[in-house]
Amino acid sequence: MSWMPDIEPKCPGAGNIDDIETLIVPRARDLGGFEVRRALPAPRRQMVGPFIFFDQMGPAEFINEGGIDVRPHPHVGLATVTYLYQGEFQHRDSLGTNQMIYPGEVNWMVAGNGVTHSERTSPQTRATRHSLFGIQTWVALPEAYEDMSASFEHQDQKALPELSGEGKQVRLIVGNAWGQRAPVKTFSEMFYADAVLQAGAKLPLPDNHEDRGLYVTEGSLVIAGQEFESGQMMVFRPGDAITITAGARGARLMLLGGETLNGPRYISWNFVASSKEKLDAAKEAWINGDFEHGRFRLPPGDDAEFIPFPDAIPSGD
Repeated sequence: MSWMPDIEPKCPGAGNIDDIETLIVPRARDLGGFEVRRALPAPRRQMVGPFIFFDQMGPAEFINEGGIDVRPHPHVGLATVTYLYQGEFQHRDSLGTNQMIYPGEVNWMVAGNGVTHSERTSPQTRATRHSLFGIQTWVALPEAYEDMSASFEHQDQKALPELSGEGKQVRLIVGNAWGQRAPVKTFSEMFYADAVLQAGAKLPLPDNHEDRGLYVTEGSLVIAGQEFESGQMMVFRPGDAITITAGARGARLMLLGGETLNGPRYISWNFVASSKEKLDAAKEAWINGDFEHGRFRLPPGDDAEFIPFPDAIPSGD
């Protein structure tokens, strides 16, 4: 869709640096030529709204039939969001889903009481030189939905609302913001958006959400006269009217936030829950490995291997 009046032209000032409640600078981890930066959870901040996990993948270049092979593994108590700038993934899950994802699209998998999935570079892409760059994030489910049945939803680029004008292009991936709502079904109020800003372009943060943050993936932002480079996450104080400005090279960023949950969440490996008892039950179910009759199944078409529960992770942490 075209320019929306909700994001122009009255952009409030950024105020001062005190508007930034938390600044997170994740460390890069090299996974054998593939770099990952984890912004959430962080020591000073577990969640932004319901968002409890945030990983930047790449950018990475693959040659000689290289690619990504994330073997089948389980989740509970969360929804996963995969969003790509470059490259592709083949997603398979225990619901029987076999779905490719390309840049600008969204895969939304609700784990609920339990789901297993894998993500791999397809054989067709491995045959060529290719790149991968994107964001993977988890949304913690409200307590009332932690034990719901798993589900999967894919939306292509054309289905996601786009807002543009005055040197900016914003795609709303999940939730609601700037007067628009994305089609993915959510279980609490939230927003998640991909914004590309030309040099000097301004963008107000949504004013209808309690928690708001952003992550700079490319270029830089200027807030209250201070420049913030790529690879940094900022979480803002609730209620402040804030506008961000792209630096001299422009910027690409992910904006995220929403309603806070009724309490903190426990995390163990790929599991998220409101209690340690729920984490322990999920761990035991995966370790028992009864994929025919137990709580977890393996994805049809990708059931020859799986990731075991790591011995180094204690129960309920």
